[in-house]
Amino acid sequence: MRRREFIAMLGGAAAAWPMGARAQRGERMRQIGVLMPAASTDSEYQARMAAFVQELQQLGWMDGRNARIDSRWGGGDADLIHKYAAELVALRPEVIMAVSSTAVASLLQATRTIPIVFAAVADPVGGGYVESLAKPGGNVTGFTALEYAIATKWLELLKEIAPSVTRVAVLRDTAIAGGPGQFGAIQGVAPSLGVELSPIDVRDAGEIERRVAAFARRSNGGLIVTGSPLAGVHRERIITLAAGHKLPAIYYERFFVADGGLISYGANFLDQCRRAAGYVDRILKGEKPSDLPVQAPTKYEMVINLKTAKALGLTIPETLLATADEVIQ
Repeated sequence: MRRREFIAMLGGAAAAWPMGARAQRGERMRQIGVLMPAASTDSEYQARMAAFVQELQQLGWMDGRNARIDSRWGGGDADLIHKYAAELVALRPEVIMAVSSTAVASLLQATRTIPIVFAAVADPVGGGYVESLAKPGGNVTGFTALEYAIATKWLELLKEIAPSVTRVAVLRDTAIAGGPGQFGAIQGVAPSLGVELSPIDVRDAGEIERRVAAFARRSNGGLIVTGSPLAGVHRERIITLAAGHKLPAIYYERFFVADGGLISYGANFLDQCRRAAGYVDRILKGEKPSDLPVQAPTKYEMVINLKTAKALGLTIPETLLATADEVIQ
């Protein structure tokens, strides 16, 4: 099934999730919460929700029959995410699935007892959400978005695809633990690759535009977009800036490249949300989040957009094309 059809089939179910009255008589209705950091109209996050719901269905949890899913969408607004986290906790679900560090942090301010399963969180230990990956220790567990070593791969790939790059702007979110962590990993390899780094915070759209424009006034520049919910929220603006200023750019996730970015390398976040459904299932069946180890991604993928490469005057090495998981013409 094509991705867009998949989203239409399952993503549209979001509007009907609260209708618990449809449960068949005699079956216990289990309560599940979901907190997404993006807007409900964001097609990528719709796809993540759809992947989560489909996997729950495969595990026997059918909305309106034996499960009720209450979802909240933060629209990239930290205050809204905090508000909706409190709303979800007030509903007293048996477990909450959260995507992103921002969502998890807000939920933990509201509850230390309701189990929380996260997907796509960069550094849950550094963020203080779990005691360790092997033994989370509290009411939170889930699936990490990346390992910091991946951040070094971004710079290496950028240099391979655009060898003339000697200056790189790194977009990061300093409000989450993964932001400084990813930047630090890139710093560790930059000198050996002859690259000067310029960090840019992603928390303000206007600031992103001003800083990228200033950076692009000098030649031989490139761009790395590190993993964060806000980078995803601002992705159209970031992709447009990279194209407008002729900056070769590498991103942490496929959907940037599908929307016109040059290259991405990172975890498959749809797979993360499917795996999160497996932990939700285990918790509903009696297991505790403190006993479920935090797991790293099992699927990494590289995606290249040849149309964007051509617009930038770049020739993609055959070695990269041969190893890419997807090449967008």
